[in-house]
Amino acid sequence: MKLTLGSLGLLLGSALLLQACSTPNTVQQLISEQAVIVQVKEGKYQGRYRNQYRIRLGEREYPVSCEEDCYPAHPAVACQSHGENCQYNGEQPVPELGSGFAVHWLGHASFLVKTPDGQQLLFDPVFGQFDWPVNWASHLVGIIKRPYTPSLSAEQLAATDAVLYSHLHYDHFSHAAIRQIGTEARYYVPLGMADYLPKGGYQVLEKAWYTGSELGELTLHLVPAHHFNSRRLFNDDDRAKWGGWVVEHQGHTLFFAGDTGYSEHFRDIQQRYGDIDICLLPIASYHHEEHSDWYRNVHTTPEDALVAAEELGCKVMIPWGYGNASWQMGDISSHSPLLRLLHMQQQMQSTVPLHILNEGESVAL
Repeated sequence: MKLTLGSLGLLLGSALLLQACSTPNTVQQLISEQAVIVQVKEGKYQGRYRNQYRIRLGEREYPVSCEEDCYPAHPAVACQSHGENCQYNGEQPVPELGSGFAVHWLGHASFLVKTPDGQQLLFDPVFGQFDWPVNWASHLVGIIKRPYTPSLSAEQLAATDAVLYSHLHYDHFSHAAIRQIGTEARYYVPLGMADYLPKGGYQVLEKAWYTGSELGELTLHLVPAHHFNSRRLFNDDDRAKWGGWVVEHQGHTLFFAGDTGYSEHFRDIQQRYGDIDICLLPIASYHHEEHSDWYRNVHTTPEDALVAAEELGCKVMIPWGYGNASWQMGDISSHSPLLRLLHMQQQMQSTVPLHILNEGESVAL
């Protein structure tokens, strides 16, 4: 076999890539004295994680539920067709919180947050299409719609100080994004999730619920969510924990809820950390004609999110999950959750300030 300079370079590059991928990650596990860990004690599912407030499916009572005419058109939401391919164009004053946080919504559940001490955090970053096999299955079956794929430049990615993941589902956790971000950032994940990161010399900190740690002038707390976790096709359900994040800086707080249904954990978070300045709350993926009880159990409806915002004492709520780049799984249309949110805000006479972003927009608070 004759080796050319090109083929030799290809072989050398492949060898370096394999070596990088085989480099073990550095994993630190953090469990505070105040930590809450809920696991199955015995039986077939021993050791698997569970939600803190478990109620039999179909028996949970919700404070508010929209029953009819939940998706009226709104003058501030301009759509190509009803609830589909929309832009929010309403006037909205920016609350003067003086928190020093700047929030950039990348789309779906992904956020870039600039912190008051000059750091850059990424929450649930997913860029481009999704990891195998979901990207392959979506093209094959055509059930996942994500026509717009927001991304960050190499310079923006290199500026990342920390990546905070909520759980393993493919629309929230991406090996491709992790490889793009690289090894300079620290990766913060719930207990058990470190095993699911790609190898390559990443710095990973696993946390239990209500465990905080310092990063510069920030304190990062993993907090509960009412959801579930899985990644692989067989036998890994709930073997890793899930959660949301509270970021503290000199008395100001930012809360990223992750995927979650409504439960008493929102009140618990407020009791521990006080009223939250900035709440990034999901409002989508709750609707299903045949399995609505299950969908709502693990995803807040817009009215659930408004109730949660009241219980959290949110000084401003930024909703997410809707949008032209959303998966549109468990939603009627791209912006049906936003239309329902604006409708229920009026119906409930909610006093929580909303700040509505279109994908790719930012706000300094």
